[in-house]
This record gives sequence, C-alpha cells and structure tokens, in this order.
Amino acid sequence: MLTIVAAEPNDAIALAELIDELDRFYGATEFTPCEERVKEIQAIVFREHPAAYVLLARDHSQVVGFAAYSYLWPAVGLTQSLYLKELYVREDSRRKGVGKLLMNRLLEIAVANGCSRVEWAADSDNPLALGFYRKLGYQESHGKVLFRVGLD
Repeated sequence: MLTIVAAEPNDAIALAELIDELDRFYGATEFTPCEERVKEIQAIVFREHPAAYVLLARDHSQVVGFAAYSYLWPAVGLTQSLYLKELYVREDSRRKGVGKLLMNRLLEIAVANGCSRVEWAADSDNPLALGFYRKLGYQESHGKVLFRVGLD
C-alpha cells in the first residue's frame, strides 16, 4: 500500500540513501559518507526553521520516493508559491503511481497553505522527468530562464 507522509527526523537515513541514489542517477561518482549526509539532513530539514520540507512515499514500510519543497514569496502579487526542488522515485518503483501521488499531495499542501501556484524545473536532458510531467498534463512554462551560480 502506497502512502505519502511528511518526513520525520528518524527518516534521515532512508532519505540519505535516496539522495545517494538520486546523485547516482545524475552521474555522481563520489559520495559523502551516509553518517555525514544524515547529519546534514537533520541540520537542514529538521531544524526550527527548515530550509525545505520533505514528503516520503512509502510502500508499506519501505521508502520508495521523496519530494523536497519550500515556499517562495512573492509569487503573484503578495501570494506565495510552493517550489518543488526535487522529486525522485526509486527505479524499481517507477510507473506504479508513486510520483503522481507525491505531486497530488504537493498540490494539496499548496492549496492548504494559500499558494497561488506550484513551480519546479526539470533538466532538459532528462526525458524521464519531462515525459512524467507531460503525462500528468502539466505544460512547460517558457517565460523564465533559470540562472545558477555556484558558491563553492
């Protein structure tokens, strides 16, 4: 049975493992040790004012996916938007409705929090993600260009 729940501090290890998988998906070859990732997750996600919120998809007791999001302001006028930073589903759990359940829950959270929209970006060279969002009926927005500067 698939369920979507808010991540809790004791989920940090499962989340760290999923993020390792996500990094491998994007081609990473070097990884931070799990203990360090868990500490980073706890310090960023489970603090008094979290940098992001995380939903976990569980298939019975196993974590099979996650969505990390935060809020942006201003959106339209003085409203806020929900920004989906990352959505990832384990390869063996894809095409089973996990991603759709995560997206539906994000939309529910956005409505409950008075958001005027939900926004996200997908890599142009990730046909799986692009196909997933298109299949759900979402349209690409061509009005903005993403800029990024690394601060390392």
